[in-house]
Order: sequence, then C-alpha cells, then structure tokens
Amino acid sequence: MTNPPPQPIPVDQLHFAMPPTFQTVEEERAHRKARLVTALRLFGKFGFEEGVAGHITARDPEWTDHFWVNPFGMSFKTIKQSDLLLVNHDGRVVHGRHHVNQAAFAIHSEVHAARPDVVAAAHSHSTHGRAFSTLGQLLDPITQDVCAFYQDHALFDDYTGVVLDREEGRRIGVALDRHKAVILRNHGLLTVGTTVDAAAWWFITMERSCQVQLLAQAAGKAVSIDHQSAVLTRDQIGSDLAGWVNYQPLTTGHADALVGAYDED
Repeated sequence: MTNPPPQPIPVDQLHFAMPPTFQTVEEERAHRKARLVTALRLFGKFGFEEGVAGHITARDPEWTDHFWVNPFGMSFKTIKQSDLLLVNHDGRVVHGRHHVNQAAFAIHSEVHAARPDVVAAAHSHSTHGRAFSTLGQLLDPITQDVCAFYQDHALFDDYTGVVLDREEGRRIGVALDRHKAVILRNHGLLTVGTTVDAAAWWFITMERSCQVQLLAQAAGKAVSIDHQSAVLTRDQIGSDLAGWVNYQPLTTGHADALVGAYDED
C-alpha cells in the first residue's frame, strides 16, 4: 500500500524573519545600539578597519539630531555596546567617556541632516572600496548583486584631504542625494540605510562588488547587464528590506566575532 504524498505546509505557517517593531523608544534605542556594535564587530572581522579610520552611525530614535557612533581609536574587533558614544548636533559627546572621530562627525552629521529617512550610515577605508574609488567612476551592472546599486549610487568627484570640515560633509550629503551609497573619490565608500543592518549590508556587498569589478577589468572586458534587466534586478534586491534580510545570516554565521559585544551600559 502506497502512502499518500506529503501535503504542502500552508504559507502562513512558514517562518520568515522581518525587522522588529518596538513599543518604546528605549527598546528601539537598545536595539539600534546592539545592531551598531554588531556591524562594527563584523566590519572588524571582514578587515574593513584601517588604523583609526572608519565609522558607523545610528540615529537616536528619540533625539533625532543625535547619533550613536564608535569611539575614536578603538578597534572594531573589540568594541562593546557600552563603548558607544552619543553625539549631539554640535559634535559634543553627551553619553560616553571617549573622544569622537571628528571626521565621523563632519561626514555623518551632514548626511543624517540631509537625509531624515536615514537611520544609519557606514564608512570605512576598506581595501577594494579604496582601490575602486581611485578610478573616479561608478560601478557597472556586471553581476546580479551589483544591480542593487544600479542608478542608486553616486560619485563624490573630489578629494581635499581628511574630512574635518562640516561643509565637506554637506557636499558629500548633496552628492549622495536620495541614493543608498556614494563613492568618495580617492577615499572609499559610504552607504546608508533605514536600518543599521541595511546600511551595513550595502557596505559589505558594495565592497565586494568593487572587488569583482576590479577583478573583471583586470581579466578583460566585462559584459554588462542590459538597462531593463538591471532595473528589474535592482527593484528585486535593492530595497532596504532586502538589505536587512541579506544581512541576517552574517550575524549568526560569524557569532565568534560577537562574543562579549553586548555588555550593559
């Protein structure tokens, strides 16, 4: 006697993770800080830090002209949640006991001011992002993954030294416009998102897309994806929700990098 074939499980009984919601600003603040230190630890794991350069920020959910950021001169690999700084709109530390990176404030304060929709911004001196930034060009749609940035990233086509002036940060914000990322010529990459997870994912996959294009260009002439297909692919994988979803496996797959990260303030 043959057993009946297994029946499909109703779709509403299948689990699919979605971004959390919060009852209070305190809960949301704690979550953003936890995700911020997670992203910093993963950036350290992936080799994105270079000396004291690099920073990720998360807007405070209550005081929206303030943001949380990693302290100046502290390794991404060892940073803890209690180390995070809260910086006000004047660049003064209002929570924490360390100095803030002035370049982080000059860039991120103006990006957050220009983009009220942005919760988080990520910038570091990653190897392939820096290398690609020297070309003074945008990424080409040569792979499925890079299509997330198709017509959704910009080039800040200037370099005047370490960014310590808020006017320079304002110009970066103008170049970013409504996009998810900007290539800072001769400097590196900057990505933004409506969640910390999305901003971090866009940086990670943009860095890898820079690596892929550099490899492809070194090997020969890459074949680009046509405009219509690139737009379709961007619409499929380029939303901040898609970025959030793609980021989740990293937090479980690299749990070793997160040991000790979540101490209490």
